[in-house]
Amino acid sequence: MTENEISTSIIDCAMRVHTKLGLVLLENAYEACLYYELMQAGLLVSKQSPMPVVYHDVKLEAGYRIDLFVENKVVVEIKAVEVFMIYTSPSYLPT
Repeated sequence: MTENEISTSIIDCAMRVHTKLGLVLLENAYEACLYYELMQAGLLVSKQSPMPVVYHDVKLEAGYRIDLFVENKVVVEIKAVEVFMIYTSPSYLPT
């Protein structure tokens, strides 16, 4: 599968979880449910995978964890907030 196909499946699964659970739970509940949905969709998923920091060509275990890693290609970071402000996203770049 391509990254785009994987992303489409992730979004479909996330929408099913959101529709079923709404906005009232903590991140770990959404993570468990999304993990279940992704597995049911036949995707390879790992939970809480360690992510080292590379500093001066040395891998350092700094305690970072990837919430869900799908098909060894796509990182999913779960966020549960009342309002998501676009400028809080690290990928937001003002034009």
